[in-house]
Amino acid sequence: MPKSEIHPEWYPEAKVYCDGQMVMTVGSTKPELHVDVWSGNHPFYTGTQKIIDTEGRVERFMRKYGMSDTTDSAEGDAKSEA
Repeated sequence: MPKSEIHPEWYPEAKVYCDGQMVMTVGSTKPELHVDVWSGNHPFYTGTQKIIDTEGRVERFMRKYGMSDTTDSAEGDAKSEA
């Protein structure tokens, strides 16, 4: 049995709100919880996550650190001459 007067009040049916809508109930020391993200609207869980490489990050990294493949550019020059 927990000591009295030292533990916060426990709410076994605390309501969780996201964007003003109740999304679930959980046990908590607060009667209401307001969250921005939960599993119902997070892209990882909903399957809407998209990875877009619009800037060509890998190619830019390779150029920046001198790791670009010079054989590709040499082949491209040879093809343009023919």
